[in-house]
Amino acid sequence: MKRIFFTITALAIMAIGNLNAQNLQEVLQKHFEAIGQKNLLQKETVEINASINQMGMEFPMTMKIKRPTKFRTEAEIQGMKMVQVYDGQKGWMIAPWVSPEPQELTGMELNQAIGQANVDGELYNYAEKGSTASLVGKVNVEGSPMYNIKFTDSEGQVKNYFIDAGSFLIRKVKAKVSAQGQEMEVEQIFKDYKNIDGILMPGLIETITPMGSTQIVIGDVKFDQKFEDQIFAKP
Repeated sequence: MKRIFFTITALAIMAIGNLNAQNLQEVLQKHFEAIGQKNLLQKETVEINASINQMGMEFPMTMKIKRPTKFRTEAEIQGMKMVQVYDGQKGWMIAPWVSPEPQELTGMELNQAIGQANVDGELYNYAEKGSTASLVGKVNVEGSPMYNIKFTDSEGQVKNYFIDAGSFLIRKVKAKVSAQGQEMEVEQIFKDYKNIDGILMPGLIETITPMGSTQIVIGDVKFDQKFEDQIFAKP
């Protein structure tokens, strides 16, 4: 159950017709302009403090990301501190209900940690990362026109990004993920975008799975904090 919790929280969220590759690049370019991607590229580190609301309970979470590919997240659940880290080459986690010793990340959990270590997001320079993307079409989602982008990462995982046709912000991501040998559909909703140092970030991320809903409420976001590499090292 708690490993599935990690899968849900990690998840950093259909279509009619076909459009050409040039239009895909136009949509992505407008998206990058809308969120302030140029400003984000200048940031060396990101620290996010948030709270996770799940099944009527609230848990604090802290995430630290350092270029080029280092990531650490900590969450306290029912008095137990969970840690997940990617040091740029390998991933590990401390799950107290399994063992007080760090466990190596493999498979889907490792891929998710690598994805979270990507400060710029997986849509930015996706081809250079071995991923593919196509603009499937323009659809109506709950009364709003959105572009549906089919994204496939280097491991073959497929997601559908829904980008608002007016604001060019990501509003929804749909994917199928595996956790503990089970495949399930996951939908992420992005709301309450806020401007932080010229960068637009969602203030609320809701993850919906067959098991229920989880909300991540973003609190303080700080850029260019000093992170020692030691915090990403396996103890």
